[in-house]
Amino acid sequence: MLKQAMASILTPEESEEMYGAFDQIGSKIILRIPDSLLSKKKLIGKVLLEKVKTAESVFYQSSPVEGDYRIRQLELLAGKENTETEYKEHGCRFMVDVEKTFFSPRLATERLRIADLVNDGETIINMFGGVGMFSIVAAKKKKCHVYNIDINPHAAKLCSENIGLNKMKGTVESIEGDASEIIEKKLDGVGDRVLMLLPERSDEFLHSAIKALKQKGILHYYCHIHSDKKNQVSEVSASHFMSVVNVRSEILGSKIVRPIGPRFYQAVVDVMLYK
Repeated sequence: MLKQAMASILTPEESEEMYGAFDQIGSKIILRIPDSLLSKKKLIGKVLLEKVKTAESVFYQSSPVEGDYRIRQLELLAGKENTETEYKEHGCRFMVDVEKTFFSPRLATERLRIADLVNDGETIINMFGGVGMFSIVAAKKKKCHVYNIDINPHAAKLCSENIGLNKMKGTVESIEGDASEIIEKKLDGVGDRVLMLLPERSDEFLHSAIKALKQKGILHYYCHIHSDKKNQVSEVSASHFMSVVNVRSEILGSKIVRPIGPRFYQAVVDVMLYK
């Protein structure tokens, strides 16, 4: 769609260089632009805003997602400066700040998959829960209790707001702080299920995730995997997990969550752990 929208202002050669997709989060569009086309970024933003009637703002993502708060730098190309918007998914409403918090609409399928796996009565620890997307979608569907932890104060605040916006079968508790410290102080051995939604640092926090689980519990371990062959990513991610875990583990499944670059994938390994 993005290349089609730009057909009126880009040459065929420039269109080939343009990325083929963008993220729309509520009324905000976020797009990446190749260095070769940055001179036309304002024009690209203006045309895209005209084409997408539900959008109020177009932002250029000028940095990768980085830092403890997992945020990115955005530059307004067209429309309103405000970075907060309402986003709807799976019957839930969320307030999201696209600049101050991490959020990806591309994880919608994975959020629903996790919610469907949850059983009534479970206690879930979402170690890097952001504005509460995974947690609230799960609690919307199941009578569970979710501890949504995030070190980013903006994310924790928005999670609290989002809890109030949604009617849920279960409950969600927003906790601001470092996941390892929170687990050490109050959630040691509490979880039936733990989510590790920080794929670039999962190995660093694996000990804390295991500590958070009961004697037997399920871990959803997200990781980044390089592989020349897409059909081998599931096997490689499971093998990697088994190489870093130090307790008895049973792999329940592994899969690609999404591609994130050439021969580079986000994957998830679902594991039953026995402490």
